[in-house]
Amino acid sequence: MRKSLFYLFLTLFSSTTLFAQYPILPERERARVIDEILEDRLTNLLPQLMRREGIDMWVIVSREYNEDPVMKTMLPSTWLSARRRTIMVFFDAGGDKPLEKLAIARYDVGNLLKGEWDINVQPNQWLALGKVIEERNPKKIALNFSKDYGHADGLTYTEQKELMANLSEKQKAKIVSADRLAVAWLETRSEKEAALYPLICRISHEIIEEAFSEKVIHPGITTTDDVVWWMRQKVTDLGLETWFHPTVDIQRHDPANFDHLRTFSKRPDKQVIMPGDLIHCDFGITYLRLNTDQQQHAYILRPGESEVPEFIKKAFAQGNRLQDLLTERFKAGVTGNQMLLGALEQAKKEGITASIYSHPIGVHGHAAGPTIGMWDQQKGVPGPGDYPLFPNTGYSIELNAAVEIAEWKKIIRIMLEEDGYYTADGFRYLDGRQTEVFTIPRKLTNVK
Repeated sequence: MRKSLFYLFLTLFSSTTLFAQYPILPERERARVIDEILEDRLTNLLPQLMRREGIDMWVIVSREYNEDPVMKTMLPSTWLSARRRTIMVFFDAGGDKPLEKLAIARYDVGNLLKGEWDINVQPNQWLALGKVIEERNPKKIALNFSKDYGHADGLTYTEQKELMANLSEKQKAKIVSADRLAVAWLETRSEKEAALYPLICRISHEIIEEAFSEKVIHPGITTTDDVVWWMRQKVTDLGLETWFHPTVDIQRHDPANFDHLRTFSKRPDKQVIMPGDLIHCDFGITYLRLNTDQQQHAYILRPGESEVPEFIKKAFAQGNRLQDLLTERFKAGVTGNQMLLGALEQAKKEGITASIYSHPIGVHGHAAGPTIGMWDQQKGVPGPGDYPLFPNTGYSIELNAAVEIAEWKKIIRIMLEEDGYYTADGFRYLDGRQTEVFTIPRKLTNVK
């Protein structure tokens, strides 16, 4: 394993707090880091998860350009898709034996999975798979089908049909859902990923901070749509990707203005930003196969103003308090629904009109793991909301507090979203959280 580049990268981040903006690796070096992480995960993490979930054989099948979501996360950096039909088999023989990582394919999958199919000996790929299974005779054969998680439901109808047609009745009887194992693989971060994630969140925060500044926004001219496309272009120029199209919206002293109490699906997409506006964004990037998801606010100073009005500061404090009410409930074994309902109950006692719709984050933006509410399901989410919290997992703390603003004669929503990480020691934000509203114009950062 090449350690030098990885640890050089970590040293760059950890040795300074005022490093240059956007310290992004060149493409070749990114590939090396991705492959180091993947090798570590397959070698050290996957065996632990398989034993935790009681699975001794996991079979993942995909065809090119129709990849299982789990398989996509297991492909090396130079594989941008599966090839023809790719079949992965992971087998735990027990004891102190290493995990077998096999590819029932014409060739090895990078350096990580050994090719086990000799087409000259057995021309039928499915029979080659059947032979591997019969020889190892597992107790369980886990396949990716799931009612609750699309991430874990990657086995297609055709592939399932072909597989079943080529298995013996003895082996068919051993088939179980791999959904909990798939979720565990997707949600659990390795030590290396946990070390990288704060920097990825910092890059995302810096893009928001620049977007919500006088460098980008000229009141009276710049529109919300202008800012959205500036963010998209910035991400592209940095050689990164967005996993969803950003949004920027306005709340202001205007009875005709969009009211977030109505619905999240009818936000205006183009408004001119004016002095006195409270603007908000929803933004996320993908880098080194990890995602961010962040929502922050900025206030456009009116002539003569030098800081955010006190009534907005007080409203914002309610949003921060709601974050605390949720994150203090992060304890191993507690389900998403239990965290949701407990936080909402306490918020009501404190007079906070709350809505919580937080979610796991990692190799997907809306990732696998315990769902903690949805904006239209505030009494709990059957299925994913019943999944428990495990250590070494990442979350977007996404929520809003609705606050009556007498000065504007309306209700506004403080909509916050910050990425955090849960370990056995508790919850922490990966790159802090916004505790003060940005001002435009400004000179100093408002993120702590």
